Amino acid sequence: MTDSRKIVVGIDGSEGAKKALRWAVSEAQLRKASIEVIHVWNFSPLVDPIGGMTYVPMDDLLESAQAVAANTVKSVEDVLGDTRITTKVEQGSASQALLKAAVNADLLVVGRRGHGGFIGLLIGSTAEQVAHHAPCPVVIVPS
Repeated sequence: MTDSRKIVVGIDGSEGAKKALRWAVSEAQLRKASIEVIHVWNFSPLVDPIGGMTYVPMDDLLESAQAVAANTVKSVEDVLGDTRITTKVEQGSASQALLKAAVNADLLVVGRRGHGGFIGLLIGSTAEQVAHHAPCPVVIVPS
C-alpha cells in the first residue's frame, strides 16, 4: 500500500459527522490511508426590507466554519494515532465540493444526516447526492 490512498470525509459539525469521521479514521488505519476532511459553509443573503445595504460578515462566517472543522477533527484525536488528516473549508455546495474532492479518492464518507434539511428524511440531501454521483465508493455512516 502507498501513501497515496485517500479517504474524503464530509463534515458539518453534527454528531453524525463526528461519527462518520471516527469511522473513517478506523478505516484509514486499516488501509494505511490519509484523510481529507471537507467542511462546506454557505449563507443566505440578508435582505433589508427597505432596500438598504446589508453588511455580511464574511470573515466571521469563514472563521466560524474553520472552528467547526477544527472542533470536529479534535473530537477524534483520541483514536487518530499516526493517521494524517488535512482539512479543507470551502464556501458553496457541500455535495459539489465532496464530489470534486472524491475524484482522486479511494473512498468518500459522510454521515447519514447532518444539520440541514428536514428532520423526517431517512438520509440527508448531501448523502443522497454523493451516493448517486460519486466517482468512488461511498460509505454513509448511520447516526
